Amino acid sequence: MNKIRPELEELLFSSLENVLVESVAATDIVVRIEALSTARQATSPGCGYLSGRIHGSYPRFPHDLPTAGKPVVVALRVRRFVCAEGSCSRKTFAEQVPGLTRRFGRRTERLRSTLISIGLALAGRAGPRMTDVFGAPVSRNTLLRLIASLPDPPVTTPRAVGVESTAVRCPTGQGLSGQRE
Repeated sequence: MNKIRPELEELLFSSLENVLVESVAATDIVVRIEALSTARQATSPGCGYLSGRIHGSYPRFPHDLPTAGKPVVVALRVRRFVCAEGSCSRKTFAEQVPGLTRRFGRRTERLRSTLISIGLALAGRAGPRMTDVFGAPVSRNTLLRLIASLPDPPVTTPRAVGVESTAVRCPTGQGLSGQRE
């Protein structure tokens, strides 16, 4: 198992830092990944200061991309930190693993971005049918809500505003059809 664990970490969470995979258990229904965060410090969302003082820990269970036709659940142990900054509005805060979790999220960032891509491409009723085939069933309202949560694209200011030259009035006051305007 010691030789397999580094390979599992590389396969499952290759783009993430500070995540340790403890075990992977596959049943007939679901693949469960036991993992924990190994970051020594976390940034307070209230004031932005780093804190290393741990208040406690708790498990989170975000859903990840399905594998081999089975849903994947990550049993991730995250910690609550105490903010030592006196002016901070938050006394304790939960750490977030960048690229894996987000605040109040029930899906990993990988699954969320995949569902957003499906929603942008198909939306409506075709999107949920595709997610069913994909192995991560969600409703069309969920796909639309994920799309609505995206930031608006940047607005560019036009360089020049022109007037179309084909809108010319006939000198006789008649349009192209020969009728009086």
